[in-house]
Amino acid sequence: DILVNNAGIQHVAPVETFPLEQWHRILAVDLTCAFLTTRALLPAMRAQRWGRIVNTCSVHALVGSPLKAAYTAAKHGLAGLTKVVALEAAADGVTCNGFCPGWTRTPILDQQIALRATRLGGDADAAAADLLREKQPSLAFVEPADLGEIVAFLCSPAAAQITGVILPVDGGWTAQ
Repeated sequence: DILVNNAGIQHVAPVETFPLEQWHRILAVDLTCAFLTTRALLPAMRAQRWGRIVNTCSVHALVGSPLKAAYTAAKHGLAGLTKVVALEAAADGVTCNGFCPGWTRTPILDQQIALRATRLGGDADAAAADLLREKQPSLAFVEPADLGEIVAFLCSPAAAQITGVILPVDGGWTAQ
């Protein structure tokens, strides 16, 4: 009935030295897996004339960031896939939407904070605050529980006519 594509991995490096193996790995996990699970489950959703597909697209589906070529490309691709599936399945009672979290305390972000802390003398709190000041006007991390609430809403009856939406949940990052 409900599919949430939430897988994501990342590797950071300049484009000219980005390892091809990492490029393929990130696209496989962040984009191809969502395609494959959607392709596998969509026929059953269509047959029952109801289904919800929600894709975790990331703020990087809407904007780029240096050193994140594969991640940004995969997440832009996931936003495009979301729209295609929404259009193809709309008449069958199936919705497909994406949401784009900004900075959220996850293992991917914790790695970036640790790297930044190294540059700032080892202070992880200062690194986290610096990261927020750089991109997220709310100056607060997106809470994982709040993202769960967004998924629940997109799967609820109230969202029956919401499809093909790419929803920023980014503390104002993409409003700039």
